[in-house]
Amino acid sequence: MLWLLAAFLIVMNVMGFAAFGYDKRCAVRRRWRVPEKTLFLLALLGGSLGSCAGMKVFRHKTRHLKFRIGIPVILLVQSAGVLWLLFTPEPCTTLHGYRPVR
Repeated sequence: MLWLLAAFLIVMNVMGFAAFGYDKRCAVRRRWRVPEKTLFLLALLGGSLGSCAGMKVFRHKTRHLKFRIGIPVILLVQSAGVLWLLFTPEPCTTLHGYRPVR
């Protein structure tokens, strides 16, 4: 299960990074752009690290306050969630007193 989460996060981060690069390229060439909602959605779905890296590498959306603050906040929340999953002994037992039968 953990490998599946890792694979999903890798794919989403590559997609987030690529979306920022593609949007920057479209902006320079004055073509149709990637909607801001899509960039945020990719970050929310697990691609926040790639999105943050894409902002820095391509120097894109760095003047927009909602991106300068929003993407790093999403990254912090997601990092906390991953750490919780990794270091909680039995996450299922913390939900409503549920104890698995052994």
